[in-house]
Amino acid sequence: MEATFHKPLRWLTSTAESRPPEATLIPQPVTQTALQGQTFTLQSSATVGVVTPSEAASSVADQFAARLRLSTGFPLPVQPGAGTITLSTDGPSSLGAEGYELRVDDSTVTITAATPEGLFRGVTTLRQLLPAKAEAATEQAGPWEIAGTTISDAPRYPYRGVMLDVSRHFFSVADVKRYIDLASLYKLNQLHLHLSDDQGWRIQVDSWPELTKYAAGSEVGGGPGGHFTKADFAEIVMYAAERFMTVVPEIDTPGHTNAALASYAELNADGEATPLYTGTEVGFSSLTVDKDLTYEFLDDVFREVAEQTPGDVIHLGGDEAHSTPHSDYLTFVPKAAELVVKHGKRVMGWHEIADADLPAGSIVQYWGTDDDRAQALARKGVTQGAEVVMSPANRAYLDMKYDQDTPYGLDWAGLISVEKSYSWDPATLIPELPESAVIGVEAPLWTETLDNMATVEFMVFPRLPGVAELGWSPASALEWSTYKDRLAEQGSRWEVLGVNFYRAPEIDWR
Repeated sequence: MEATFHKPLRWLTSTAESRPPEATLIPQPVTQTALQGQTFTLQSSATVGVVTPSEAASSVADQFAARLRLSTGFPLPVQPGAGTITLSTDGPSSLGAEGYELRVDDSTVTITAATPEGLFRGVTTLRQLLPAKAEAATEQAGPWEIAGTTISDAPRYPYRGVMLDVSRHFFSVADVKRYIDLASLYKLNQLHLHLSDDQGWRIQVDSWPELTKYAAGSEVGGGPGGHFTKADFAEIVMYAAERFMTVVPEIDTPGHTNAALASYAELNADGEATPLYTGTEVGFSSLTVDKDLTYEFLDDVFREVAEQTPGDVIHLGGDEAHSTPHSDYLTFVPKAAELVVKHGKRVMGWHEIADADLPAGSIVQYWGTDDDRAQALARKGVTQGAEVVMSPANRAYLDMKYDQDTPYGLDWAGLISVEKSYSWDPATLIPELPESAVIGVEAPLWTETLDNMATVEFMVFPRLPGVAELGWSPASALEWSTYKDRLAEQGSRWEVLGVNFYRAPEIDWR
């Protein structure tokens, strides 16, 4: 796959006049105009048409129709050519890979894009225009009405991600699919999976089988752990791709490596395997930088992970390597990065990697808390030709508590209310960082205190849609006073979807 996380497309401008007062969409579209006096009503005779059908475009139509059949009870056949709801990839190339145009009038709904991915983004908007009960898994009573509107839309940034840590606590394939479904509703397009850490190794590596035979059976608190077989991982990758999300696998190095060190004694400097670890401390483990075997190990791991990953990025971690002498760290990162590039992938890592020499085209993930050192490293990465994904821990980390009474999560980066998680601009957060270097945002979720999907959903919602909007919508559209009203409208949708969301007191939930 080509490297695609570069300059944004030509963005349209958003004005207050272009937004109808009843707009409730997240992310906020670039432009939206009401068609006064027009209302579309979905009838039982409706069809879904695909103009210029391809396998991918037809898949978008099939997914959409299948969901609506459950809630409406209508047959909604998918057909080539125009339909009551028409999806077309005959749009101009100026729409880009993800842009789309949507029109709803009295008689028809039309989504036009240049690509199937653009169609999918348009369909996610259409789903939000329908009543919340359209998300139900059982038949509901109508009517199924949408107010007349036109929308032109495209993303601000090409990288809009969410991370799930499956190492501290393991989550099943079904859990990851649920996570993908919910994230894709808000036009996120990257799924970063944190697959290895001190507490467990979660991805099959045939050349080093003890990683999953031994270190997969551990997690925080001493639970059973688990891992993804190659078939499991392929299922996740395919499911994400069908929803136009790219999987970014992370193998954290040189720290956060106790699971590997416990699996293979020879990876340790003294030749003695470490015990499995089920606590939550960080910074105590390190690969042995001056051992040739370390790089033979990483070469094999990166090769097998690359073979399982169609996306063009592998994340090599690089954070909190407190037990790695700094001179060793500066030696290690370029050697590990060279192995990632050897296997045809771009290097991504937490901002600490920018202190070392990086290959051209690397991606630095900023997770600082407004501290000068972290910001300086992000700028240093850019001077080496790297691009930056913004994940400030004191704003975008979804595992931080909402307030002091939140029953889950941590607070080392501060308490993050829904307003705080939304009220920042990725382009201006780091002083003197060129705006052109920022390619997007990511909302990480670490799982030291989260061991099931109910707790995950509680911490993710309602904050994730706000980070998604920061990545998609024009800077001129980002306004808390209007966003919180749109967010309030999402509550009824989450209730229908069975999402265990936090009823944040600053939101007037509908």
